[in-house]
Amino acid sequence: MRILLVEDDLEISMMLKEYLETENFEVVTAYDGREACETFGASRFDLVLLDLMIPAVSGMDVLQHIRKDSVVPVIIVSAKDSEADKTLGLGLGADDYITKPFSVAEVLARVKANIRRSTQYNGKISKQEEIIRAGEVEMNLSDYTVTKAGNKIDLTAKEFEILKLLMQNPRKVYTKEQIYSLVWKDVYYGDENAVNVHISRLRNKLEEDARNPRYVVTIWGIGYKLGVMP
Repeated sequence: MRILLVEDDLEISMMLKEYLETENFEVVTAYDGREACETFGASRFDLVLLDLMIPAVSGMDVLQHIRKDSVVPVIIVSAKDSEADKTLGLGLGADDYITKPFSVAEVLARVKANIRRSTQYNGKISKQEEIIRAGEVEMNLSDYTVTKAGNKIDLTAKEFEILKLLMQNPRKVYTKEQIYSLVWKDVYYGDENAVNVHISRLRNKLEEDARNPRYVVTIWGIGYKLGVMP
């Protein structure tokens, strides 16, 4: 598995690179945003570790550049720990957000979890062909594609998993805690931003009117459920 590590602090970059390489990851480093964009475009990566405060081109701009053509997992690693920064990063397409200072063990755990989900999303593990339908939406679990009225909808791994959870259990209402635990496969610490942002992004891609959703509906005071029955 190849990781692009974008970090302008040489000491942190070398520490993460050496640690991840002991876990058999191949790590390519970039020290500014321009180099990161060029390196990402020139090769294939399974995950990107991205600092926000980097020279030349900002981390947020690098994230937007990556998301134009790729759904590769992106983990932001940044000293910017405000809720606004986290929400913005997740809203632009990041899959995870780690604040500095951090433990290398935490970074490794997040890297492995995101790569595992991405591998499943790309269909490298799932072999069973299965189609789920709800209204005009069709989800193919064998190749992890989603279409609406025949038009393909590009979802990130977590957006896909949230929609799959709701479509496979159309009559069940899920709380934010349940969605986080089942999709992120991690302990929920009460941070609603991750779930809220991914639900919002999913609605923007799936719904005709994201403010009045038909597919991913809110059950006030409880959580979310599928609004259109299969």
